[in-house]
Amino acid sequence: MNNNQLLSRTECSILRGLAILGIFLHNYCHWLNPIVKENEYQYIQHNVDWFTQVLLHPDANLPIHLLSFFGHYGVPVFLFLSAYGLVMKYEKSEKYTTLPGVLSAGKVYGPSFFSFVRYHFLKLFKMMIVGFVAFTMIDQIVPSPHHYEVLDVIAQLGLFNNVLPNPDGIIWPGPYWFFGLMLQLYIVYRLFLYRRSWVITVLFILGCWLLQAFCDPEGETLNRIRYNFMGGMLPFGMGILYARYCKDTSNQLYATLAFVSLCLIWAFSFNYQLWFWVPAFICTFSIGLVKVMSALGRHLSLFNRINIGINWIGAISAALFVCHPITRKIFIPISRHGDIYTGLLLYIIASLCLAWLFKKFMDQIPSPKLK
Repeated sequence: MNNNQLLSRTECSILRGLAILGIFLHNYCHWLNPIVKENEYQYIQHNVDWFTQVLLHPDANLPIHLLSFFGHYGVPVFLFLSAYGLVMKYEKSEKYTTLPGVLSAGKVYGPSFFSFVRYHFLKLFKMMIVGFVAFTMIDQIVPSPHHYEVLDVIAQLGLFNNVLPNPDGIIWPGPYWFFGLMLQLYIVYRLFLYRRSWVITVLFILGCWLLQAFCDPEGETLNRIRYNFMGGMLPFGMGILYARYCKDTSNQLYATLAFVSLCLIWAFSFNYQLWFWVPAFICTFSIGLVKVMSALGRHLSLFNRINIGINWIGAISAALFVCHPITRKIFIPISRHGDIYTGLLLYIIASLCLAWLFKKFMDQIPSPKLK
């Protein structure tokens, strides 16, 4: 396998499937009051202590606790894959190296910044608007609707609500903060990282880490930072570096990578300064895992079926991301009233079916063109 095929299309789809499974299950489980909460935007020691107690005294809700505490780490996997895809598309594909752009040292650097941002904004908007419109209608006809301000709606449509004060209170549905994050990272990539030295990418990673390292672990400053590109720079930068410089290796080394990464994820989750680096090991664990799954799928029919199923979920991952807040709003009262697994099962079934329908609809919307 050459460097242009570090991850096959199927492996990327399986990674997306695993990531969205973590995200959409987490976004249900962490809304339940008796379930431990995650450390996503802040490092809250109470949550760590609570999780430790859950592990020491496990009960029937242990899988829900694990999904709530760790499931949000599907986001770094999506950031990693997005960066990996950008490098493969714009830096290693002949199709885009011949577009009109800036000529430097005999090389053509296209597309232009404005064409690039316009194209990726429209791609994000195409996904977001379908789910946002459907969600706002459902939200208004079920109990406890969200109160929107005019600026909140405009900021969501413009994908800049991450930069507004109190993002916890104004971004609704909550998972849609991801669209603003991705737009920021696309801008950073095209302005500062596109075809630049690896040193620039590493400096961005370190700079964003330093911005967070001296913050109050439970403070609003850290919360605001992690809602924006600084909080996602580590996995995004790793995706760029992986696509440019890494090479394929043996399945034994991938299995070792997955195991060591899993141990580090666990160990680093219980310390504030180490917690910043957990997304890096989430990415290395995911790479090792998907490589092992691919190898097992070639020899064992059971793993082949599992890979096919997760691959299908990966294919509808964008639709599942935008529609799962709708089904969560409808089914979570069942779990909150005591039937935790019944509500979760209905949520999973409904979310997958609705995502399949959303995917069919979204495919009919014309895709933007890169000019």
